[in-house]
Amino acid sequence: MEERNLDKAIDILTRLLDGEEVGRNSGANVSLYEAYSTNAQVYDLVNRMLNRMNIKLYEYNYCLYITAGDNNQAFGFSNGDLRKELGLKVNRELYLCYFIIYQIITCFYTDSSGYNFNEYVKIEDIMETVDYSLKHIIDNLEILTNKETEENSFKTLAMMWSDLPAATEESIRAVKNSKAGYIKLVLNFLISQKLMAQSEERYYLKDRARALIENYFEESKGRLYEIIQGKEQEDAAY
Repeated sequence: MEERNLDKAIDILTRLLDGEEVGRNSGANVSLYEAYSTNAQVYDLVNRMLNRMNIKLYEYNYCLYITAGDNNQAFGFSNGDLRKELGLKVNRELYLCYFIIYQIITCFYTDSSGYNFNEYVKIEDIMETVDYSLKHIIDNLEILTNKETEENSFKTLAMMWSDLPAATEESIRAVKNSKAGYIKLVLNFLISQKLMAQSEERYYLKDRARALIENYFEESKGRLYEIIQGKEQEDAAY
């Protein structure tokens, strides 16, 4: 192993962990991206080190992005961390935020291939999607869920959501007193994590978010994905 290749791999790892972009158009880090892309030993070293740290690396639009792997206590968020970050008190509030995040994704991606997506969304788009998705799931619980705990979880989310007014004021604030407020709370968090950007009333996905989302659908999916897919497939049958 050449020492300079190890140094480059460590430099790439350090930049990524510091939250810097390593890509084809990343200024001072362009040479590091070129080393990763063209040098097999650097590529292998970076991926081996990240795997050992339980960190996933994704490449999107000629740029590298990392995210914590499953149950990564050192680099990921625990439920407690997220509650604190979002200003929530109990897990059911957090699970509603999780559901909103998932629905934000479905607002952007118009099919599961990842190739067709909307450029931006507004808060009212997200609210409409959450309204429809929760109502449809609750109306078809016996078809879409296979465990009592899943039924109870979705019923709890639906009750929390239905009890909220659409909005409490013209200027939407990130608070838990309305549907729009919950959505704003989630959007602000995603912006703080460099996953989304805002321009006036429009919200856009950043490339980091697209990298994570498209690889998530490809690799992980999960139970919520299965339930939502079941809903979509049932809709397509009508």
